[in-house]
Order: sequence, then structure tokens, then C-alpha cells
Amino acid sequence: MTLKLFTKQPWKTLYLAFKLSTILLLVPAWSITYLFTRPRPTWSWRHAMAVALLRHLTSLSVVVGKLDHLPDYRTVDPDAEGVWIGGAPHLITAELKIWSAVADVTSVNIPGYWYAKKGLDPRPTAPVKPNQRVFLFLHGGGFTQLSAHPKAMTSNLPRSLVELVNDAPYALAVEYRLSSSYPFAEEHPFPTALLDALAGYDYLVGVMGYRPSNIIVVGDSAGGNIALALTRYLVENEGTTKVPLPGPPGLLLLSSPSVDLSNSHLTPGSSALTHDMDILGDFYGDPKRVPYRTYAYIGPFGFGMASCNRYISPASLSSLMQVRFKNFPRTFIAAGGAERFLDLIRTLRDRMVKDMGEAHVTYHEADDAIHDYLVFPWHPSRAATLTAVQKWLA
Repeated sequence: MTLKLFTKQPWKTLYLAFKLSTILLLVPAWSITYLFTRPRPTWSWRHAMAVALLRHLTSLSVVVGKLDHLPDYRTVDPDAEGVWIGGAPHLITAELKIWSAVADVTSVNIPGYWYAKKGLDPRPTAPVKPNQRVFLFLHGGGFTQLSAHPKAMTSNLPRSLVELVNDAPYALAVEYRLSSSYPFAEEHPFPTALLDALAGYDYLVGVMGYRPSNIIVVGDSAGGNIALALTRYLVENEGTTKVPLPGPPGLLLLSSPSVDLSNSHLTPGSSALTHDMDILGDFYGDPKRVPYRTYAYIGPFGFGMASCNRYISPASLSSLMQVRFKNFPRTFIAAGGAERFLDLIRTLRDRMVKDMGEAHVTYHEADDAIHDYLVFPWHPSRAATLTAVQKWLA
């Protein structure tokens, strides 16, 4: 009822005014408190202030809906190196075809945005050289927020990745369709984002001429979930159907991936409950409430799907979960030591190591780092993690 109330005018404006006024009143209190004590001893005063502000601003979108005015999947911005990506209905098979029918979704044309290494042309020319690698980026935002557009907060990640190695100077960010549910229009649930990610992958292979083995699939937060789902689909269906699927990617890079949409990690003493100073607010740590992002993404499948579907919650601790990572590409996982998702990311790491071996899974946990810290240029752990990624890419 709260969500319904504050998405309508004039309540939305009144609520935003109230919350912003509250934040302005809290800032002086934070500034004094953090002179003497901080949520994490390693955090500086500026760091503590930034995290507190982010935590309160993040909670606003949960209550009132999308706040930015960036273009979505219906519009491409040519001034931002935007391109149209054709749908890939010819690549839909097996379970994905069934799930698409249940969700009543199809593969459609969507935008994508190119990011280029400084000093190069803003986008690559097809066909690319045989030895060129490329990043396919899937942004975070809880499946319901943010954008692939260069003005979005998460664009800091692909913009940094293209600077790390010379043979991967471009990244294509996919503007996948965002999920929504009551009190908004009920549209684009799972597997819509997977269909769009598959279209982006097919564009790199079929239009640009990249070899699948030269594609580095990247995702942060919810985008990490989608990146895993895309990789799983390509791995599990390679050579098993008459559908001409491209081969799996050469590498997989996950930043604070959201990999358990069930409540299986919401247990006493878990990071979801104890890491309450993370930028993810209390709505991610309430075992009695299903977060909006979850029921928007699950859609017609129901919450039980979050416990047992390997494409949605590969880290679920449910006894019903059957998930393997055999034949997955070499993977880099970045996690923040102070984020709410830490436990579920560690579960993912352990499962991948079990199936793939330690040599194929690189895990980097930044002490006292918040959720998705790689998208924040000011975060002190960012540089060291990017250096580790650079070494992994070499």
C-alpha cells in the first residue's frame, strides 16, 4: 500500500519533499557522529558520509519508482553512440521458449551503447579483427532501475574496463527491458532480460563479427544475475539443439552479483541482516517481505521460482535447487566485504569452484567495501580491484 500511495501525484512529490528534507536534517548529525565513530573503522569521514547519503537516496526509488529520465529500450540516443540491436527469436529454444510463453514476452529490437578506449573511434567497425576482444555489459539496478546509457551511474564500469587492456578496447552495454509490477504496469518479467542479453550477444557475433571466445560478458548486481543466466544458456545448449546458438563467451566478469532472489540467505547472523550500513537499505534485509525487484522480475512464475530456478537464483540454498557450473568460462567475481549480498556471493563462488576448479575462478573480496563499489569512482577499493581484473584479463 505504501508503494501504491507514493507512486501517484501529489503523494509522490510530497513524499520526495519529506524524504529530502529529512536527509538535509540528517546530514549535520552524520557529519558530527562520523567525526568520532564510523560504521567501519577503515572508512574515512567522507566515505561514511557518502555511503549514508547513497543508502537513503537508494531507498527513494524503491518507494516512488524510477527517478531518472534516461531513455529506455524504446528509444536509442545516437549522440551517445547508441545502436539498434535486432532481436534474436531464432536463438530461443528449450526451457527458454517455455518460460517466454508463460511470461508472454518475445525477443524485440533494443538499443545498445558503445564505450571506447580513449583515443579510438567511438565504436568499432565491422567486421572486427579476429584477435579483438570485447566486453558485453549488463547493468545493475535490481532489474527495475538504471540504464545502459552513458549518463547512468553504472556506466562507470564499462568506461573503466575498456582502458585495462589493449586487445579489448570496446564495450557494448545492452539496454535490456526493465521489469515492473503493481502498482505500475506488469511487464517484462523473467526471462525478458535474458532474451535481450542474448540479442546483444548475437549482435556482437553475427553483426560485428566477434568470435564468442573473444567476448567478455560483464554484469554488476542484477546485471551479474543476467550475465550468469546468459552464459548458462549458451553453455547448457551448446551443440544440443538444431538452433544455431553461438558458442559460450571466453570470460565472465561479475561485480557484486545478485544471485539469490529467494530468502534462503536471510538467516540470523547473515550479511543480509548484519551489514545494515551497506547502500542497500533495510528493504533487502526483511525476511517477512518480498522486495519489489523480486516480484517484478519473477512475475507470473511466483515466488517459489526464486528458490529452485538455476537461471534466477543460482546461489539459492533451497534443497530444491539443482545447479552446476560445468564448462563455464573462466570467471572473476568481485564482492564487497561490507555488502548485504556477501554471503550469497560466497555461496556462488564455492559452487563455481567445486565444478570448475580454483584455477578457473578468481574471487576478489574488498575489505569493508559496499555493494557494487566498482561503479563508484570515489571508492578506495576500486583501483585495486580494477588492477586485479587487469591482471586476470592479461
